[in-house]
Amino acid sequence: MAMRWEQLAKRQPVVAKMLQSGLEKGRISHAYLFEGQRGTGKKAASLLLAKSLFCLSPSGIAPCLECRNCRRIDSGNHPDVRLISPDGGSIKKEQIEWLQQEFTKTAVESDKKMYIVEHADQMTTSAANSLLKFLEEPYPGTVAVLLTEQYHRLLRTVVSRCQVFSFRPLPPTELAGQLVEERVPPALALLAAHLTNSYDEALALSQDRWFAEARTLVLQLYEMLGKPALQLLFFIHDRLFPHFPEKYQLDLGLDLLLYIYRDLLHIQAGRMDSALYQDELDRLQRWALSCPQRRILDSMDAILQAKARLNTTNMSTALLMEQLALQLKR
Repeated sequence: MAMRWEQLAKRQPVVAKMLQSGLEKGRISHAYLFEGQRGTGKKAASLLLAKSLFCLSPSGIAPCLECRNCRRIDSGNHPDVRLISPDGGSIKKEQIEWLQQEFTKTAVESDKKMYIVEHADQMTTSAANSLLKFLEEPYPGTVAVLLTEQYHRLLRTVVSRCQVFSFRPLPPTELAGQLVEERVPPALALLAAHLTNSYDEALALSQDRWFAEARTLVLQLYEMLGKPALQLLFFIHDRLFPHFPEKYQLDLGLDLLLYIYRDLLHIQAGRMDSALYQDELDRLQRWALSCPQRRILDSMDAILQAKARLNTTNMSTALLMEQLALQLKR
């Protein structure tokens, strides 16, 4: 779904205010650098800026999102709005030279041209030096937007030629609140907001039936730790594994398990409001009463070690989960 200015103002108020002010005053910079973590809305904001510049039926500075130009920008087909992305792991000099040639041409449909360079930190040195040349001598009516998650990897001379906007991750509670506004159940919204700081990812995750079932299974796994070992292992193979066939899914499941132990610590410290499994407080309180703090900390450490092994070794996921479950049971 295309971003609107009111949405950007909610997620990135400082960025939205400065861009809106520039548009209203007709003082758009020739080059911007949008920096921040993945999922903070940098690309969506750059496309929103493009639509505000090229929209055929704007309301003030707000694009209509319906006209031919708005639709072509969203689909990547507008002749005066170009997106450059890494080719084979890096942005090469040839790509920037092509961009320079495009800069020299007259805009096809208006007096403006805009270029978005995605993952600008992945430019080769020669590509960055080529980019620097036309950032130093911008062509009239052109706007460049560089996007990066690795601000420190860019040449200082490139950064100095841009107006820098920092995109901050939303605090999980604010992100969860926005998800709830989209009718996501609060119990899922809070967990999804802690698993990713990307609004789009958190929304997709919390609306996925798989995620709701994963949450239920992980709570059941904690309960099964009190059962005989054979029963516990049967649950892992019969119920858990079929739901987490991929490593990334199992990694997410381990995060959900880690949050249970995190909640137990908060409850023992009297911080009930900090629990993520808010709809399971009765069960969590019972579990917290029967689980010493030292055991909780050891269990959290064991889960973190399992996550590290999952992502750095070729160890069988079945063996890894069996070992972890027996370790947590002890």
